Amino acid sequence: MIRFNLVCDAGHEFDGWFRSNDDFTGQQARGFVSCPVCHSEKVGKALMAPAVSTGRKKEKIALAVGEEQKQVLAKLKEMADAVRQNADYVGDKFADEARKIHFGETEKRGIYGEASVDEVKSLAEDGVEFMPLPVFPDDHN
Repeated sequence: MIRFNLVCDAGHEFDGWFRSNDDFTGQQARGFVSCPVCHSEKVGKALMAPAVSTGRKKEKIALAVGEEQKQVLAKLKEMADAVRQNADYVGDKFADEARKIHFGETEKRGIYGEASVDEVKSLAEDGVEFMPLPVFPDDHN
């Protein structure tokens, strides 16, 4: 998966995850990429710094937030909590269960769990709809 920094024509910046640059281009052409703030479909890639591994121990990334960001993060956490409360936890069997649900081999239901990068790529290639569920620091407390 590739993470792109995106920006809409109103200047709202956000991230998007895609299998490849071609996947982004295809989704954009079909009108599947839109701004989460204003819903504009006029979205392009913003300038990104390359991710370069230096071999040094990685430092933890911190985010300084204002009131607007705090509200957005609170809503995102609320959404993630609601998903967890209303879905079945399937642990490391997520890819298998998601595929069974997608192909009608088991009842449709909300699930969440863990999947490897290879499993995520395979699910996307099979057309299985899923999304990463954010984990917040206080989720580990």
